[in-house]
Amino acid sequence: MIGLRSWLFVPADSDRKIARSADSAADVLILDLEDAVAPGRKTIARGLLRDVLTARPRETRRSRLWVRINPLDDAALDDLAAVMPGAPDGIVVPKVDHPRDVVRLSHWLDAFEAAAGLKAGSTSILPVATETPAAPFALGDYARQPLPRLAGLTWGAEDLSTAVGASTNLDPAGGWAFTYRMARSATLLAARAAGVMAIDTLYADFRDADGLLASCRAAAAEGFDGRIAIHPAQVDVINAGFAPSDDAVHHARRVVEAFAASPDAGTIGLDGRMLDIPHLRQAERVLARHAAAVHRGLSSDDISE
Repeated sequence: MIGLRSWLFVPADSDRKIARSADSAADVLILDLEDAVAPGRKTIARGLLRDVLTARPRETRRSRLWVRINPLDDAALDDLAAVMPGAPDGIVVPKVDHPRDVVRLSHWLDAFEAAAGLKAGSTSILPVATETPAAPFALGDYARQPLPRLAGLTWGAEDLSTAVGASTNLDPAGGWAFTYRMARSATLLAARAAGVMAIDTLYADFRDADGLLASCRAAAAEGFDGRIAIHPAQVDVINAGFAPSDDAVHHARRVVEAFAASPDAGTIGLDGRMLDIPHLRQAERVLARHAAAVHRGLSSDDISE
């Protein structure tokens, strides 16, 4: 699923915001039944969301439509019963403690897909994998058991800071405090170990486009594939920040071409540097990300500093 860079949250109980999202350049719309919807409006939101999904069949969707359900031990089954007939592309599941929660959700999806006449296994899962104190300790286990529906891992700082009783999740300089930097890095490593996408968490100041762009470029350089957006204004910036620059694409092509010219070589020289197979794999990944960005219609050079 390389190429899913921007994941825009949309409150599932807002007709206006859902309608506005139809023209979004977001790769994924996360129609939110959890934190964005007040408890008294959950039933209304489920009905609205089912109608939205049904009106936008999978094959006609500009953006993929995912649903963030409520936690598994809360109202998740009610959410799934309402939305699965509309064939969401995926489910974002909050507050998981362990990959066993993904297995549990997967079994539920097996039943709901069969009941709705959907292709078995066609609904993917993205856990928010760091929102409880226990969750970060289980991140390595995502690579240790088969999870065919697992599309990626993302992390969150707000619920985790609440769960541990912190007054802030930031350090004095305004960056993530150590606990949250650790959770973020562990999520990236766990996603790579499991062979799935690594999706960075939200950037809270939706008015700070320059800061968001710099942050996205740094996250992409670290290895993240995309980022959560909390406002439509963030979508184009995130898409650009996770698309390789023209210079990076040019260099990657030269690396691939150099190895192709010497197919039996494990190392090659290019511009005075020795490159080996890991450099080739990095170059191939850059080109795959570029191809996905071109397909979605926005490159990193479409937004300047």
